[in-house]
Amino acid sequence: MDLDLASRTALVTGASSGIGAGIARVLAREGAHVAVTARRGELLEKLVQEITAAGGRPPVIVLGDITDAGDVARIVSEATAALGRIDILANSAGGSRPIATDAADAAWDEAFALNFTAARRLTEAVLPAMRARRWGRIVNISGSMEPRSLNAASAAKAALHLWAKGLSCDVAAEGVTINTIPPGRINSEQILTRLHPTQEARQAFIARNIPAGYFGEPEDIGHLVAFLASPQARYITGAVIPVDGGMHFFAH
Repeated sequence: MDLDLASRTALVTGASSGIGAGIARVLAREGAHVAVTARRGELLEKLVQEITAAGGRPPVIVLGDITDAGDVARIVSEATAALGRIDILANSAGGSRPIATDAADAAWDEAFALNFTAARRLTEAVLPAMRARRWGRIVNISGSMEPRSLNAASAAKAALHLWAKGLSCDVAAEGVTINTIPPGRINSEQILTRLHPTQEARQAFIARNIPAGYFGEPEDIGHLVAFLASPQARYITGAVIPVDGGMHFFAH
């Protein structure tokens, strides 16, 4: 299927590795002109070289910290200047934040800054131009709504889900869609180094919880992002669509 993205532009956050990088690869493969942002410039350079070598249009690199309000404004401004406009925003950055029951406010504030507030600020920055053009696509990468222990990121992602649903209703008539993807276990830096650091641990988890029989790849998320970003998905908004290989809901 031709997703008709060759004339589209996209800003992808958290693109230095994992899901963000996978989304950038797929969007570039579909012909979109992509701007990638993260803090680790050397990894972004490597991603640009990889996409270019595969025949994609060289992405634009915009270094920055999306948890800083000033950086958010600069990232959007520089990406817009380089691309001409931003048609698609993929809010991919985030990270698990296991937390103690008596954690200080600063720990909660950091988790929400990364996992909720950054996506809200970025979306608010790109929305006016999308609404004026009457076309835009925003896709958020979130997390499980069934945590098995206290995690500040889970609370932040819950806020992300309901914020996105509410906002999607306000802008739907203006041609802007907003959808959210909770990923299951994806072969990414965070999953492979922190959550399941050994092959034995991965196989044991898969056997108990994932009917598909394997962890997904970042591009598995990217393919759905590309579809949701396409004109073909114009009637899908306010949705939360898991990509998890059938992983048992409680196991997320």
